[in-house]
Amino acid sequence: MNRFISAIQAAGGTVRISATYRPRERAYLMHYAAAIARGSVAPDRVPSMAGVDIEWDHGANEASLAAARAMAAAYDIVYPPALLTRHTERAAIDMTISGLRNKTVKDASGADIPIKTESDLYEVGESYGVMKHRVDRPHWSDNGH
Repeated sequence: MNRFISAIQAAGGTVRISATYRPRERAYLMHYAAAIARGSVAPDRVPSMAGVDIEWDHGANEASLAAARAMAAAYDIVYPPALLTRHTERAAIDMTISGLRNKTVKDASGADIPIKTESDLYEVGESYGVMKHRVDRPHWSDNGH
């Protein structure tokens, strides 16, 4: 990962890292806040997690939904978070990469790869063993998930 980020920066790009390791407790909170907010899980059906003291069911459905929506918004959730993720396994990073259009980035073999579109950078990342999740905009990992 560090070599990939260094190659981006050497080419004149910028990298803003927004998330790396995610403790399981945080993943639990993010997962269920988003699930309740989307309506895919009822607040009173969320299983408890040891070490996390939270009340998902606020007695009235609208109050529970509002609280879940507020939590999901505070976490700035873009893509529905899973309970077990590459983040909880220390194998993912969320980063925003900019400033590379019409520049070249060296891949892991040292070849210059022209960056005309965002997807051109995916090939470069793969050469370093860093795969882009194609739906979750900032997410990169060791396997693309």
